[in-house]
Amino acid sequence: MLCLGIEGTAHTVGVGLVDSSGRVLSDASDMHRPAKGGIHPREAANHHSELVAGLIDRVVSVAGIGYGDIDLIAFSQGPGLGPCLRTVATAARALSISLSRPLIGVNHCVAHIEIGRMGNRASDPLMLYASGGNTQVIAYSRGRYRVFGETMDIGVGNMIDKFGIMAGLGFYAGPAVEKLASQGHELLDLPYSVKGMDVSFSGILTAARHHLKKGCRLEDLCFSLQETVFAMLTEVTERALAQADKNEVVLAGGVARNRRLSEMVNIMAEGRGAKVYEPPFRYLVDNGVMIAWNGLLAYGSGQRMSIVDTVINQRYRTDQVDVTWR
Repeated sequence: MLCLGIEGTAHTVGVGLVDSSGRVLSDASDMHRPAKGGIHPREAANHHSELVAGLIDRVVSVAGIGYGDIDLIAFSQGPGLGPCLRTVATAARALSISLSRPLIGVNHCVAHIEIGRMGNRASDPLMLYASGGNTQVIAYSRGRYRVFGETMDIGVGNMIDKFGIMAGLGFYAGPAVEKLASQGHELLDLPYSVKGMDVSFSGILTAARHHLKKGCRLEDLCFSLQETVFAMLTEVTERALAQADKNEVVLAGGVARNRRLSEMVNIMAEGRGAKVYEPPFRYLVDNGVMIAWNGLLAYGSGQRMSIVDTVINQRYRTDQVDVTWR
């Protein structure tokens, strides 16, 4: 079975073609880059609407197939920005109706988990999901993915991007912060906000603003920000490993591309005798391949949707999904 997946929860619109064995035939994506400030949902949705048809054509052409060879259409049903979700849902519905092919909506967060498990690389992992809008520690139990800990305010990537705007580093500041952090050495005082299994980032952002106003060395502030925040994420991940009795960790989300976070989690896991799995670098960020693969899993386990069932859900939680394929 061949599935075409369409992703569009926030800044990125992506399309991927995957078969039921997990073979990726093709994928393509494009990221909305605002001229100034952060993401405006309507502007991002306009970006997606302008590009999604061309991306679909591209992946079909690159795969060397015809539209008639597609067996299933999948799309990101949530969580995410409403205008963006509605844009890709509309594209998926139109394609489903025109091809007379079944349609299935998938949870964006669960799709990140499943691409980490694709090809049986990880059998029963705990996942640290660190992205712009989401920060969660997740594990499977009794038919659902359970959230063992999460952010109490903003996502870690959102916090880093807000810091980047304040520091004049531009939007999508993660790579710039990582580069500057590698040149820092002084650990500045920032609040370490772990509350049980949950984390909080808004206070760290406020403290970083105060350091900027005092004229601290930017390299040291980026270093301190990473060391503090990633230590928090590593701590709750280690605690969840013990609580859930797992010995595998999957990293997911755009922030998981940061090599310092990966290094910290790997050091922790090695000390516990656990193994860390990371999807291919390009699949850590939002992409259509993970949507297509999750669509195949859900459909293959008997899940079906009518057009009425494909209403988007901006607050579609990871632990609301019935994981019928496990």
